[in-house]
Amino acid sequence: MAEFVKSQIKGDKVVVFMKPTCSYCILAKDVLSKYKFKSGRLELIDISGRGDMGSIQDYLQQITGARTVPRVFIGEECIGGGSDVDRLDHSGQLETMLQAIGSLQ
Repeated sequence: MAEFVKSQIKGDKVVVFMKPTCSYCILAKDVLSKYKFKSGRLELIDISGRGDMGSIQDYLQQITGARTVPRVFIGEECIGGGSDVDRLDHSGQLETMLQAIGSLQ
């Protein structure tokens, strides 16, 4: 499972590991949807229907300290979950972080 997660978070994009019915995942998705991303620079990965969901969450806990979703990565750095994304957006830091990796149009 480590290889799958690593392959998703490499590069200069935003990756959200999520479950579509999770309220914090919806919050993260809604906040990120306010930004105009370049094609292929925002990836929402629904892990809820995957047979390896538990393994993905176990690995996310190893690398981020939290097993819960969403886990939001900007490049290879985890910035946290839904509340963290919302807080960064309100402070203006999220846009700065997204511009720094060249993800925005």
